[in-house]
Amino acid sequence: MVNAKGITYAYNQNTDNILENISFDIRDGECIAVLGVNGAGKSTLLKCIDKILTVKSGIVEIDQQDLFQISSRKKAQYIAYVSQNSAHVDMNVFDTVMMGRKPFIKWDATKEDREIVSNAIHEMELDDYILRSANELSGGEVQRVMLARALAQQPRLLLLDEPTSNLDPRNQHEVLHTVRKIAKENNISVVIIIHDLNLAIRYCDKFLFLQNSQIYSYGGMETMTEKAIYDVYGIHSDIIYHKGIPTIIPVIDKLQRGE
Repeated sequence: MVNAKGITYAYNQNTDNILENISFDIRDGECIAVLGVNGAGKSTLLKCIDKILTVKSGIVEIDQQDLFQISSRKKAQYIAYVSQNSAHVDMNVFDTVMMGRKPFIKWDATKEDREIVSNAIHEMELDDYILRSANELSGGEVQRVMLARALAQQPRLLLLDEPTSNLDPRNQHEVLHTVRKIAKENNISVVIIIHDLNLAIRYCDKFLFLQNSQIYSYGGMETMTEKAIYDVYGIHSDIIYHKGIPTIIPVIDKLQRGE
């Protein structure tokens, strides 16, 4: 169980809070989507959880262990973070993914470490790229490598900032399906920033809407309403079900068309 309690953040003491008293919980194996307009504080929230940014107040706990009170090395044994713009690294794919084992390696990588890395590479369908330099890969392929590195870390909490931004539609579904499958099988809690609401409702269990520095709503499909979408995004929509799958369809009214 992951608990975020009262996360509050501002860039400095003289500016308004970017995040204000953000609290939510995630069960083991659960995927939650962080939703909101650009500038709502979604990426800032993930960076606060990962201690990249120092909060004004609040805590993040995993099994009652306060992650803000432990060393960075120890914290990396709990949390893996994949940023929105993953930088290319001048190493082959296998060695790049092996970096995910760094928090656990004392002297040298063990046979178990190599097996974990190989499994993560296989899960992300990167077997044919093992000896390729990450600098030679496309943006979407690099994104898969970074996801494999995060999975090799075997975290309790996986933070993903727009993991599908460089992927084509088929790969978007394949990557999110794989992440969800691994999360369920290994009891990993996942927090995903995602703009595509239809991908969110297809692969996430809960939805955290951010608005005006605070939580607008948090919950399961009951919180994914036409009213919530309008209040947070300012667009009308219909939610319909096709073959049992909820689908959000934007409705462009006359005012929006400029008529």
